[in-house]
Amino acid sequence: MVATALINMYAKCGRIDDAFRVFKVMPRRNIVTWNTMLSGLAMQGKGDMVLHLFAQMFREVKPDDVTFASLLSACSHSGLVVQGRHLIYSLESSYGIKLSAENYSCIVDLLGRAGHLEEAESRIRRMLIAPHEVVLGSLLGSCSVHKNLELGECLMKERKTRDLAIK
Repeated sequence: MVATALINMYAKCGRIDDAFRVFKVMPRRNIVTWNTMLSGLAMQGKGDMVLHLFAQMFREVKPDDVTFASLLSACSHSGLVVQGRHLIYSLESSYGIKLSAENYSCIVDLLGRAGHLEEAESRIRRMLIAPHEVVLGSLLGSCSVHKNLELGECLMKERKTRDLAIK
């Protein structure tokens, strides 16, 4: 627990080399430790390193939905759209992971940042759970960045109509 806390602290302070040094010398690592390291690397924009480390992870632990949130976030912040798409399509079939609300947020962020707004919108419309503010906010932010305010306005009108119908 102490080593995992150190990894988390170093990563959040931007000292990713120190975080990785602690990670490498740990005799045993659990899923929390792996997710902490992956998340720290993702925060620092080290997408390629996250994907490389993920490939090594299977020797010790099975990934979970938190793992994939870190992977998708890393792909999003590093511009690794192709790799992110591959992860999206293999989550359930290859890894048996059901998409969580956080996974959906990461998917929409990945696609939206890359300018694939229609694909992000399509993902939201096919969600098995109701889209929450983080998912919609991510797409709205991307709509603003990529100057597609019509899509953003349409989504907000639909959300408002749905919220009124529920009341």
